[in-house]
Amino acid sequence: MFKSLSLKVIVFGFIFTFFSSFGQSFFLGLFNSSIRDTLSITHGQFGSIFASATLLSSILFIWLGKKIDDVNVFKFSLFVIPLLAFACFFFSKIYSIPILFVAIFLMRFSGQGMMSHTASTTISRYFTKSRGKALSAGWFGLSCGEFILPVLTVYLLTLYTWQNIWVTISIIVILLLPIASFFLIKNLSLDSRETDNNQKQVDKNIKQWTRLEVLKDYRFYIISSNMLAMPWIATGVFVYQSYVTSSKGWGEFTIAQSFMSYSIFTVSTLLLAGPLIDKFSSRKLLIYMNIPLLFSTFVIILFDSSVTAFVFLGLIGISNGFANVLGSATWAEIYGVKHIGSIKALTTALMVFSTAFGTALFGVLIDIGFSIEKIAVVSAIYIFSSLALLFLTRKKLNPIYI
Repeated sequence: MFKSLSLKVIVFGFIFTFFSSFGQSFFLGLFNSSIRDTLSITHGQFGSIFASATLLSSILFIWLGKKIDDVNVFKFSLFVIPLLAFACFFFSKIYSIPILFVAIFLMRFSGQGMMSHTASTTISRYFTKSRGKALSAGWFGLSCGEFILPVLTVYLLTLYTWQNIWVTISIIVILLLPIASFFLIKNLSLDSRETDNNQKQVDKNIKQWTRLEVLKDYRFYIISSNMLAMPWIATGVFVYQSYVTSSKGWGEFTIAQSFMSYSIFTVSTLLLAGPLIDKFSSRKLLIYMNIPLLFSTFVIILFDSSVTAFVFLGLIGISNGFANVLGSATWAEIYGVKHIGSIKALTTALMVFSTAFGTALFGVLIDIGFSIEKIAVVSAIYIFSSLALLFLTRKKLNPIYI
């Protein structure tokens, strides 16, 4: 069906980012209330468990994520897929706090971490000249998940138990993904690249940074401070979406419905960001990535109408669309692709860690009596500070040529 290897890589990325949805905070947050009711725990307790499990997954990810530089992606996917299927099945068996911890750890590591890492690293390594557009197309899978799954899941929860939903997901994963991977990327090697001889020569002239060298580069920390704003703030919102809804007086289905706004704006930005990256470079677009996210905090601070939910998540969606593509393209652009799996393992681990931080911070702030408006003020201060640092160093983000 798919004869072009480039198209196969994109379709593979699309499928894997879609299935990463099950480990993402927006999806796990849909079961927050059900799990808290089952275990009789508070928002803060759930947040602490979620954060600590996520933190542990980020630590393990630094080591295992880099293995994608050592084996072809098909073999790597045959490790990731059964892990995700098992994690989904295990999630259906939550009956105590220790089991909840392990279940969240497995979902964050396999879904949010390994699935998205496999997709973005594969696309970033294979594509050169059209990397931006390819990443946009690949990350469209996650956007589809964000568009379809919240409303579908809320509806299914009215018909079935949340445990049965997770068992069904695990069966779908183990039946569908191995077949898809076999037909799409079985013959993709570590040296496979998009055909463009001129671009290959340019890439050879770029210094190929190791992970240790990247850790010694001050630019890495400035860029990361901006990259991490979106995951920790969005995760806090998604995990505690029931709290946001009740605080603002929105209807039961408002957040689920407004995820459509989030997805539409994410997709629209993805379609725009890819060509812009290929034309202008990701380095020049970074400064614009978190401006909509900053505006979203102002919306929460100033407005209460249910329409606000659609505007709020729409603005987050714009930043998310940029972040999904820039989060992969920027590192390959500045540091080269030879060690991109190892570098991406580090940045993905940091992203996962930031989601743990966001979950813990939001949970603590909620339990000590912070309103959602005050939490938005804290978020705005962080976003503005990281943007200021990036603005001051924006002209020093070029790759080093040898």
